[in-house]
Amino acid sequence: MLMHPEFSPIALSLGPLSIHWYGLMYVAAFFTGLYLGKYRARQPGSGWTEEQVDDFLIYLVLGVILGGRLGYVLFYGWDYWMQDLLYIFKIWQGGMSFHGGLIGVIGALWWFGRKNKKAFLATADFVAPLFPMGLMFGRIGNFINQELWGRVTEVPWGMVFPAVDDLPRHPSPLYQAFGEGFLLFLLVWWFSSKKRPAGSVAGIFLIGYAFFRSTAEIFRVPDAQIGFLASDFLTMGMLLSIPMAILGIILLAVAYKK
Repeated sequence: MLMHPEFSPIALSLGPLSIHWYGLMYVAAFFTGLYLGKYRARQPGSGWTEEQVDDFLIYLVLGVILGGRLGYVLFYGWDYWMQDLLYIFKIWQGGMSFHGGLIGVIGALWWFGRKNKKAFLATADFVAPLFPMGLMFGRIGNFINQELWGRVTEVPWGMVFPAVDDLPRHPSPLYQAFGEGFLLFLLVWWFSSKKRPAGSVAGIFLIGYAFFRSTAEIFRVPDAQIGFLASDFLTMGMLLSIPMAILGIILLAVAYKK
């Protein structure tokens, strides 16, 4: 079995200021998305300028942070919030929710598109390939912090997370980084490399994420405050992925029917 390297969650300390690896992963995610967005904007017929990509980054940051935190509190930390109304601001406790962040991003897409006279689905198709690499960095941050650990296993690559116990577990944050991050990026980037009907790229992203997330949930220990929702199998991550998959299928069907 393998041992978790036990990275310090603090990447750099400058006097009273501490820079955490998790925060750096978010910075890496946003700048990677910015680079990919500008690359897409330079392609013929993109309908975007590099300046518009810069502007959208502001909307994106607000959508991810506000939606991600609010989503975590509503989906995973409701009881904590009822006991402490300031819990929603304590971002270091519990962290962020992807599904909440997605809702925030959808709101950011609508707001940005309205102000810049861009169709919602066309905007969603443009930005969908920019997200998976950011998700990969986020999961790497979870791995560094020894979060979202996996279930006990006997596979040769089982890893001991000392912050949890001395049992070998699936390194599920790495599974998620590879699946919903790297593999999803390859899928959506390849699919978007050719002209597609409006809404189809966003549909592929939603279906792909739902698949990779639900697969990873099989190997991951569910959040302690929620546990399994049914039959020692269904988790909150799986449940929230179902409407994503349905919406993605609808988008694809409507796009190609038109």
